[in-house]
Amino acid sequence: MTYITPLRSAVCIAALFVGGAAQADVTAAQVWEDWKSQLALYGEDGLTVGAEEQSGDTLTVRDLALAMDDGEVSFAANMGDITLTELGDGSVSVTMAESYPLVFTGEDGVVVTLDVSQSNLEMIVSGDPEAMNYTITADSYGIALVDVVDGDVTFTGDASLTANDLSGTYTTTGDELRNLTYDMAVASLDFLVDIEVPGGDGEYVTASGKYENMSMQADMVMPMDIDYENPEDMFAKGFSVEGGYSIDSTAAVFDINADGGQAAGSISTGSANLEGVFNSQTIAYDTTVSDLAVSMTSSDLPFPVELSLAEYGVGFQMPVGKSEEASDLGMRIDLIDLTINDMIWNMFDPGSVLPRDPATVQLNIVGKGRSLFDILNPEDAAAMNNADMPFELETMSLETLRIALAGALVTGTGEFTFDNTDLETFDGMPRPEGDAVVEVTGLNKLMDNLVAMGLVPEDQIMGGRMMLGMFARTTGDDQLETKLEVNSEGHVLVNGQRMR
Repeated sequence: MTYITPLRSAVCIAALFVGGAAQADVTAAQVWEDWKSQLALYGEDGLTVGAEEQSGDTLTVRDLALAMDDGEVSFAANMGDITLTELGDGSVSVTMAESYPLVFTGEDGVVVTLDVSQSNLEMIVSGDPEAMNYTITADSYGIALVDVVDGDVTFTGDASLTANDLSGTYTTTGDELRNLTYDMAVASLDFLVDIEVPGGDGEYVTASGKYENMSMQADMVMPMDIDYENPEDMFAKGFSVEGGYSIDSTAAVFDINADGGQAAGSISTGSANLEGVFNSQTIAYDTTVSDLAVSMTSSDLPFPVELSLAEYGVGFQMPVGKSEEASDLGMRIDLIDLTINDMIWNMFDPGSVLPRDPATVQLNIVGKGRSLFDILNPEDAAAMNNADMPFELETMSLETLRIALAGALVTGTGEFTFDNTDLETFDGMPRPEGDAVVEVTGLNKLMDNLVAMGLVPEDQIMGGRMMLGMFARTTGDDQLETKLEVNSEGHVLVNGQRMR
């Protein structure tokens, strides 16, 4: 499946840090032995060492190199020398090269070379073999493009990502299941892209930006026997991650000239955060961004584009592990106070007929349900595909529905329970019971405006009004309400009238 390749790459990168730099003990020799045992996940030929030299309380590992090939992409990191020094207080200092190359080679022969650099990196490890605690600081840590080679074409340019004033801690424990907990902070994260397309007759891509005050936290469990040829079973083996990040603000500018067109602009946000949980029982994701602003000009558009959002958010939660008890599920979308510039409005409303107030779309649905299979376990895939009902929904509530657009407002709430023992009343679906109420304000005025603008013919609006009269009741001046009910007998009622 198409998602396996990026998933495999992400797991390999995580394993590089968890299995390598995240291992140490109170003596230099123990540190290195543990590194070697964990780096064995790269295969018998995945780790090569030029020499191991012990001098007093210092162990120097010469010419450390890592390699992996999953059949689609091969990876090589020549990390140079690593020095492990016992500090005499039960802790170990780990010193690495200030820079080293990373080389990725695709099955199509394209070779991408990156350079990893770290300025004044200090890594101190304390604790014991069962629980190792790391304290890390660095003036900067960066990854930069060296070149891309595709046959006889060499592609170069500036492309880099640099974390400044990095500090934090992480702890590793466990053996077959490696537990990693980290808490990191970065004063700023800078990115830069300045590339001229080879053979592109002056085509280029430029962009730069900065993330201010970024913090990252996570608890990760990494099984050490992951089969990177078949990473689909890693959740069944115990892989899990729970964590996220927060950012105070972001700002970026871009200028792109490609495929005969040109576009330039800027993007900025206020605070942003993300939280996620991924394990064999639950998948959950939630992100919120405040004060989003986008400004852009393009040769494909006759006017500039400007838009802003007071808040943007997306959330999703779903139980994916077989269980006897129901778990939380839900989804949310928040687009709050969307504004666009008048030039965009004038494309479809040159007479300013519609109110140009900020638009909002909010939807929040929560509930309870349980999976009858381990969805992320490949061994359950066949049985799940053949099952009539692989998932049981117990409750579902419409916590928030709010749509404010062009002078009209839609709001709603609702709550339903589901009887999974009754799959006959609703033709194979569990029988619901409950009600939902939707209220609409300003809809008739909006329809009048659409007719005045010539966007909708009068006869079609008349048909719409007739349909509204059948399913909605008037509660005030240009105010409508619809109440949908499903009772314990499976009867469906709209505003008290039985429809089923």
